[in-house]
Amino acid sequence: MIKSIQSIFKIPDLKNRILFTIGILVLYRVGCHLPTPGINAAALTEWFSAQSRNSLFGLYDIFTGGALSRAAVFGLGIMPYISASIVIQLLGAVIPYFQRLQKEGEEGRKKINQLTRYGTVFIASMQALGASVFLQSLPPTQSGLAAVPHPGMAFRLMVMVTMCAGTVLIMWMGEQITERGIGNGISIIIFTGIVDRFPTALFDELQQLIGGNRLFLLEMFVFAVLFMIIIGVVLVTEGTRKIPVQYAKRVIGRKMYGGQATYIPIRVSGFGVMAIIFAQSLMFVPQTVRQFFPNSEFVQNILSYFDLSSPIYWFFYAILILFFTYFYAAIAFNPVDVAENMRKQGGFIPGVRPGKKTADYIDHVLSRIMLPAAVFFAFIAIMPFFVSKYFNLTRSFSQFFGGTSILIMVGVALDTLQQIESHLLMRHYDGFMKTGRIRGRR
Repeated sequence: MIKSIQSIFKIPDLKNRILFTIGILVLYRVGCHLPTPGINAAALTEWFSAQSRNSLFGLYDIFTGGALSRAAVFGLGIMPYISASIVIQLLGAVIPYFQRLQKEGEEGRKKINQLTRYGTVFIASMQALGASVFLQSLPPTQSGLAAVPHPGMAFRLMVMVTMCAGTVLIMWMGEQITERGIGNGISIIIFTGIVDRFPTALFDELQQLIGGNRLFLLEMFVFAVLFMIIIGVVLVTEGTRKIPVQYAKRVIGRKMYGGQATYIPIRVSGFGVMAIIFAQSLMFVPQTVRQFFPNSEFVQNILSYFDLSSPIYWFFYAILILFFTYFYAAIAFNPVDVAENMRKQGGFIPGVRPGKKTADYIDHVLSRIMLPAAVFFAFIAIMPFFVSKYFNLTRSFSQFFGGTSILIMVGVALDTLQQIESHLLMRHYDGFMKTGRIRGRR
């Protein structure tokens, strides 16, 4: 491992890519702490810490690395771009125009990227407008501070311009990391926002231990559970179902093509993160609505059943994750298109007839591996609420025991490690894993 890390700085191109990525991430974190003009940051932080921890705003704040609770220039984060990408992907499943773009190769991909950017600007503008209205509607804090000292149309316009420009800049940063950095720019930005909270959460938990509020053996058991969860997430993230594919031999001119055996990799965790995000967004809606009706006893009593510590909340949360795992898999992965492409290229699955039989077989395999994966994702999603309630952990620390946080952290870390590994192996250096070493090297 140490030799592999040293090898990174022996390759000028790889070293420059890593330093470039770090520089972009530093600028991103600076933007997450620059407050939007016209906002009292102290009042906003006090309100978020007291009210919206269990709401949809709290979920959004996790992905922005705390920038939303500060109403920073990068307060919207990269989520408008993610939302626009999801919308374009969903439209590709139902609208023929987007289906044609997906099949047009490089030109179609450029057009889709352009539409995604336009959609990002539109969604960011609407979300910034909603954020400005929301900020103006906040009541004064207990200390008498107002989040927006001077509300009005000028304030709304300023928030829209500032936050929308911040989102576009983040989108550009992600593209730069993908092209000139170590790749996966958007994912690395989200990863940075989530990891930013881990040192503070860990320090708070250690303070509880030092202060005598935690038993040492119980704390060691908690960290052992966290370690086992990370191992389980790594195994599931790396888990792949390989469907064997054989290509028939074809003679074109004087050359023979095909005849090789390959496989279609279907990752077990390919749809888990999106399923949890969809389910979590819906399950946070009751708590968000609850905050807008503080004086209604009927609303408070009904929505109290959807509190994060309630088993009813856990049950519906798990059901939604199961549903969205299959729903998103059906949209993002089309067995009919895969089977048709295989047929055009002369490929077939041994023992399965080309065409509809192949599509049915791929769909059957996908359905079988989705069930245990969806159950695992539901377990991971519920784990933070479980450990927070029964182990009395701080909410900031318990969120790293599961949910989108642990899945994104592990997934992006593994992808980044593989990117660096490929650069090392391409230049005949040993990688981070023994299985990645080049055989026969002297």
